[in-house]
Order: sequence, then structure tokens, then C-alpha cells
Amino acid sequence: MNNLDLRQAIVRRVQGKSGEELTDVIESSIGNDERALPGLGVLFEMIWKSSEATEHNKMVETLYNHLQDAESAPPSPS
Repeated sequence: MNNLDLRQAIVRRVQGKSGEELTDVIESSIGNDERALPGLGVLFEMIWKSSEATEHNKMVETLYNHLQDAESAPPSPS
């Protein structure tokens, strides 16, 4: 029996997709069912590993700024 770990399964799911299809996968996963979050994490990991330090800094800065904005935003009504 062939055991695939989660990373391998996610990579296989998106291998061979066009840029447009990858964009659709990402956009359809954002803000939807939380089951998509591990997949986005694997894709982010791939991007992070292939990025330079300056790109890492930019991604962290973007995340940091987003978190600061979210922290100062008023709570949303339930």
C-alpha cells in the first residue's frame, strides 16, 4: 500500500495545473472551508522555500501589517 503524506497529496493535486488553474485553487480556498488551510500552507511553504531573503522580508512585513490592521479593527458584530 502506498502511503502519501499530506504534503505529497497536496502537491500531486496541483501538479500539472496551469497558472490560471493554480490561481483558481488558491482563490477558491481563501475564506472558505477550513479544510483548505493545510493545502494553502503547503503551497505557501513551497513559495517560501524558493524565495530569497528579501521576498521573505516582504511577506513577513505584509503579514505583520495585516495582523496589526486586524488587531486595531473594531470587533465584527455576531
